[in-house]
Amino acid sequence: MKKNGPKYLRWALIEAAQHAGRSAHYRDLYERTRKRHGPQRGAKVAAIVVARKLSSAIWHMLMNDESFAPASAAVTLAA
Repeated sequence: MKKNGPKYLRWALIEAAQHAGRSAHYRDLYERTRKRHGPQRGAKVAAIVVARKLSSAIWHMLMNDESFAPASAAVTLAA
């Protein structure tokens, strides 16, 4: 996540990543990355890793004109 894009978009993705890091889908990735990078920078780096995953998922949905539907969901979750 380079710092030369829209400032508020980066902020929103980091906020979403911090909350998604607590969900079951991203918890393992978040915790592994956080432990690997230590107590000082671990949580920040882990949030950026999850934000990159979220941004690639958003890009995929926008480019393929798909609704958000995780593999474990029974129905589509988009409004």
